[in-house]
Amino acid sequence: MNILCRLIAVLALFLPALAMAADPAAGAVGNGYAGIPAVVYKATDNGGEYTVTIQILAIMTMLTVLPSLLIMMTSFTRIIVVLAILRQAIGLQQTPSNQVLLGLSLFLTLFIMMPVFRVINAEAIQPYMAETITPKEALDRALVPVHEFMLAQTRENDLDLFVRISGRDDIQSPAETPIHILIPAFITSELKTAFQIGFLIFIPFLIIDLVVASILMAMGMMMLSPIIISLPFKIMLFVLIDGWALIMGTLANSFGTI
Repeated sequence: MNILCRLIAVLALFLPALAMAADPAAGAVGNGYAGIPAVVYKATDNGGEYTVTIQILAIMTMLTVLPSLLIMMTSFTRIIVVLAILRQAIGLQQTPSNQVLLGLSLFLTLFIMMPVFRVINAEAIQPYMAETITPKEALDRALVPVHEFMLAQTRENDLDLFVRISGRDDIQSPAETPIHILIPAFITSELKTAFQIGFLIFIPFLIIDLVVASILMAMGMMMLSPIIISLPFKIMLFVLIDGWALIMGTLANSFGTI
């Protein structure tokens, strides 16, 4: 088995060289240029673009950082933090499970970000698929609605902080903020907003815990954990006020008009 694996590895390394030796013209691109076709830059009327092979490679590379982009450039962070604080406030350590919270956060993020995705599809993806714009132009157009969304959710003091740290003095307005400065400012604002919402969620459950602990102490039942008694009351309160609908509606409305 080891010999077979080594043979396959050797063939994988030398097959491209053997193919080019059998067909010398295969390694030539354009006017006698001998290079790797995957990284050839082709001049066009719109300025130029790389071959389809390198474009596919770039897209596959982008897919590896897609989770980071989802977390850092959408409403996902605020939603997952608030839901995690809610679970902690109720006192349920594993219910709902992490998979359920991630699923709720993901689909609520898709719901909130759908207007942005529609603009990206209309302004960038469809023209690119119709081959009327270059990949660079498609990327620039796709960043515009995302930039506007993040800018609308970013506090001015957080944005000023990162602009000052970057040392840039040529930014005259928030709309001119580069994406690499806007993203950390956006994440900072999202975490701050999420903790503010989580604080308001925590208060009623904390009051129930305090009331139950005071009653148990007055009755002399200090060895009984207040969480055991307060947990059913917190669950009942959350169900009676239709808590999930309130939480989901509050999170969606916190991003403005959808």
